[in-house]
Amino acid sequence: MKNKKLFTVILSAAVISTFSVFSYTFSAINMDYLTDSEINCFDVIAARQQNVSADELKNVQAFVLGKTAGEPHNTEIQTEYPIDESCILEPKGTIHTGEGTFYGGGYTGGHAMLDPVSRDYWIVAMNHSDYNEAQLAGAYIEVTGELGTIKMLVTDELPEGKKGDLDLYTDAFPLIAPVEKGRVPVSWKIIPLDTAADAPISFKYKEGSTEFWCGVQVRNHRYPITKLEYLDENGEFVEVKRRPYNYFESRDMGKGPFTFRITDIYGQVVVDKDIPLCTDDTVIIPGHVQFPE
Repeated sequence: MKNKKLFTVILSAAVISTFSVFSYTFSAINMDYLTDSEINCFDVIAARQQNVSADELKNVQAFVLGKTAGEPHNTEIQTEYPIDESCILEPKGTIHTGEGTFYGGGYTGGHAMLDPVSRDYWIVAMNHSDYNEAQLAGAYIEVTGELGTIKMLVTDELPEGKKGDLDLYTDAFPLIAPVEKGRVPVSWKIIPLDTAADAPISFKYKEGSTEFWCGVQVRNHRYPITKLEYLDENGEFVEVKRRPYNYFESRDMGKGPFTFRITDIYGQVVVDKDIPLCTDDTVIIPGHVQFPE
């Protein structure tokens, strides 16, 4: 199987423009770089790989984000908020070591609940200790074994693994070690998510979400998320409890739209405003901000 680059799904086939949902299926539009009759974030990836012009790439990115060609993306990188030292997990670039094994799951039904995950991308399950109640769900990591290094998305948990251990998808394992060994030493580190370089964070609501109870998931974050807070009616930020299956759940958030304050594992903070409540759990809602490098 050919080498792959892994990107988090920032938008599904349902594309959001402001707060309205538009569904697109195309067969004759030249932005369909994958020729799969849909235009979504994977066509942006394919356009990059095909080395299209800068203007053409901007046009397809704008279309996927629900904007007209040439309109600014309105993606802000916020740096004015102080670092929240209580949320710092480790210094950037920290190397972890453990053992690597392989399994055949994680593209659907993974514990991080990041469906849909394209089978064009490498995925990995992380040991219970480092996964840490979904703190590293959706982390983008660089994994190294005796035969090489690959980039992988954390979509699942390895409950029986020791700290540092990873369970790689079956087809990925031979790229880092001889498959006949079955269990091998590996090292890994957290790296910035590629798609976060030119797209904002995004949000997905859990099935059954209403103004009386909702679960919200943060996606396309440059680094893993430690904390999510919402601005309440008194103008105070209230922390939302995170579940091990990677949703932040609350009975008190109301009907929205919401202002979220989000903190990553390096204590970096962004505030995203005017995020609507959506009762359709298939929709990915683009935000307006992204974490700094």
